[in-house]
Amino acid sequence: MKKTEVYILSGFLGTGKTTLLKQILQHEQETGRTIAVMMNELGSVSIDSDAVDSDVPLKELLGGCICCTIQDKLESQLQGLLFDHALDAIYIETTGAAHPVEVLDAVLSPLFADKLTIKGIITTVDGTQWLNRSSLDPQVHQLLLEQVKHADLVIVNKSDMISDSEQARVSMEMQSLNSSAKCLLSSYSKIPMKLLEGISYSKKADSADAHVLTDLRLSTFVYKFENPISQEAFEEFLRSLPDSIYRIKGYVLFRHSQYPDLFQYSYGMPLYMKEYMKMPLNLVFIGQVPDWGQIEGKLRELEK
Repeated sequence: MKKTEVYILSGFLGTGKTTLLKQILQHEQETGRTIAVMMNELGSVSIDSDAVDSDVPLKELLGGCICCTIQDKLESQLQGLLFDHALDAIYIETTGAAHPVEVLDAVLSPLFADKLTIKGIITTVDGTQWLNRSSLDPQVHQLLLEQVKHADLVIVNKSDMISDSEQARVSMEMQSLNSSAKCLLSSYSKIPMKLLEGISYSKKADSADAHVLTDLRLSTFVYKFENPISQEAFEEFLRSLPDSIYRIKGYVLFRHSQYPDLFQYSYGMPLYMKEYMKMPLNLVFIGQVPDWGQIEGKLRELEK
């Protein structure tokens, strides 16, 4: 089954996300791919939707951030896009306030996570703002760091407005924060579009002794249960998980139940909610795990 690629455009307000999106859409149109766009604005009025041509399916998510207040709306809009169109890719432009882990959590609904392949998180940064980040509000400062830390591609804009030595400093700081992401100095979000085709989101370790740091990036994994499992064994499995798994959500059918439970796990805390209908038994994981094969093996054992 062909999966729809998902690209997440991250970055603080005014760092060039919409400018980048326009260039990407033009490139995708030239290559003849079928794509859709989701734009998230905190306000109730869209500012940037005129950036998207009328023949590209566009869903606007207004009045909140997709990673907290309007997660349900995102799920239904995404489901609608996947149902109505045979898409090659979906580009999601987040609000400047969005945290990459939370966005992924919002996007990957257990109802259709197996139909998507997350290609990457592209973060835009304002070079001058980055150099002056210590003067920002502490929460904003931390968010900037998180947006860079979890990116697969970092585009530093306004690089023409900083000196050569400052450019070198920004590049070094980006590399020390996230050595596995490509970092490009740019103006007006101009980048070689070939780079987009090359970003690999959940790169697997080539072998068990592969250098862990090169693979320690945010990645996702979807497991599909075929059979009911023991709740006791499942909880034992949860206790064995590393701290680098940030989120799990999905539907789990226990042997003592007729219907599955909606299961959510965030930073080590599990939560079960009883469902009263049949649901797809998909479990979605988000974390910094170099090789999901071990987790998959343990889940298979639960089904025996």
